[in-house]
Amino acid sequence: MEINVHKLYTLDGHRDCVYGLEGSHSNSIFYSAAGDGMIVEWDLHAPETGKLLAQMKNSVYSIHFRKDKNLLIAGQNYEGIHLIDAKSKSELGSLEISDSQLFDIKSHKEKIFVGSGDGTLYVIDFDNLALIKKIKLSDKSIRSLAVNEQLGEIAVGLSDNSIRILDLDNYVQKYRINAHKLSVFSVIYNPTNNHLISASRDAHLKSWNSLEHYSLVHSIPAHMYAINSISISPDRELFVTGSMDKSVKVWKMDTFQLLKVIDRSRHAGHATSVNKVLWTDFGNQILSCSDDKKISVWDLSYI
Repeated sequence: MEINVHKLYTLDGHRDCVYGLEGSHSNSIFYSAAGDGMIVEWDLHAPETGKLLAQMKNSVYSIHFRKDKNLLIAGQNYEGIHLIDAKSKSELGSLEISDSQLFDIKSHKEKIFVGSGDGTLYVIDFDNLALIKKIKLSDKSIRSLAVNEQLGEIAVGLSDNSIRILDLDNYVQKYRINAHKLSVFSVIYNPTNNHLISASRDAHLKSWNSLEHYSLVHSIPAHMYAINSISISPDRELFVTGSMDKSVKVWKMDTFQLLKVIDRSRHAGHATSVNKVLWTDFGNQILSCSDDKKISVWDLSYI
């Protein structure tokens, strides 16, 4: 398979590094979050102008959208989470939980999971916005979370180089994987086969067979520097990574074969670290955001 890449847009508006990208109830609408505390709504039908959804007083590293509730959950560093109604653009509630950074947010049914910089996993009741449980997993940061509803598990990627697998209902640790040589920055489940894909500051990509006690399936040196983010294509055939080496790379899911490198020299890519990638089902477009304060929109075509 050969891939052609065309840069459609460069979206400006943030005044600091952009850390978060998240989809919504519509395949054309997405949200971004940044070090300037701004959460911005964008529409890929007319992406040149974003709409300010919320302004936080501190940096926002993590955002998570619940389609069934049409709510965006934002993690404000050194404070807590905020629930924002996407339609009315009003804040419905907030909860102070930590004086550390909040690196990732996921949810399952009526629970919100928040991973913090002090190594604590916070479990929060969605309806009452009340803390259910604090789980101290490490003295190092929790950097990424991935929920697998089919297996009833949540994967936690940490800066102590490990991945912890917890039961979604009782939070008991089922597995501890000594996964990488450096911090685990991103974890995501392949919905086709339940393999867990992990990416690290050590620049390696790995996959783990969750049905075989998380045995190692793939391990490749994928980038020059830290891999910050992974996103899977809507057809589940490919996935994309974003790295501190300023590049975005496209991979074949089943073989981990590299198909395309999107960078500054060849495609007018980002000037600094790529912090987040998001593969949309809006025309198969890929989004990437960076320390350069910009969001890029990429069109992919297959030969």
